[in-house]
Amino acid sequence: MAETKKSIEQLKEIAANTLDYYNQKADDFFANTIDHDVEQNISSLLQNINATPPFTILDVGCGPGRDLKTFTQRGHAAIGLEGAARFVEIAKSHSGCEVWLQDFLNPVLPDNYFDGVFANASLFHVPCQVLPGVLLKYHAVLKPGGVLFSSNPHGMNEEGWMNGRYGVYHDLARWRDYLQTAGFVELMHYYRPEGLPREQQPWLASVWRKA
Repeated sequence: MAETKKSIEQLKEIAANTLDYYNQKADDFFANTIDHDVEQNISSLLQNINATPPFTILDVGCGPGRDLKTFTQRGHAAIGLEGAARFVEIAKSHSGCEVWLQDFLNPVLPDNYFDGVFANASLFHVPCQVLPGVLLKYHAVLKPGGVLFSSNPHGMNEEGWMNGRYGVYHDLARWRDYLQTAGFVELMHYYRPEGLPREQQPWLASVWRKA
């Protein structure tokens, strides 16, 4: 069944309520995720960038800055993009990186600026209605041949509220359609955590090159 078209007010409400959830839980979220192992995801982005390091990386939905710190510790120039103001404060303090506070449904970004975009557990918050436009912005922000990494909880294309946050749970086929329509070419995909049966792998990770 097709999703009912949302008004501008409804989209603003989705963004505001989801960000309010993260602002309220930001400190607990930081404590509970700081030690999460996402090395496979970080490596999948970095190893597919065909440029001379150090790379410029945009961490989309950077949260409290765990991965920003990892990128900078490896010698790269990382900038965070985040919609929750409390996360921005924590991320700046934790990582020492520049972090842009922006509307995640309508980011304002420079063209041809980054070698890589790292969107770990963030793009699934973007309603399908505005996702094509958002993906075009991340396509434009990449340098020619730049790479986008995404990891989202997958499903059967459900969309709606879950535990105080708005989310879209794409299957691989529909996620591919969105990314290819935005001008990306698939490099690889995998499910996480590694080494478990598919029903115990809630995360779909994929890597894409700007065509």
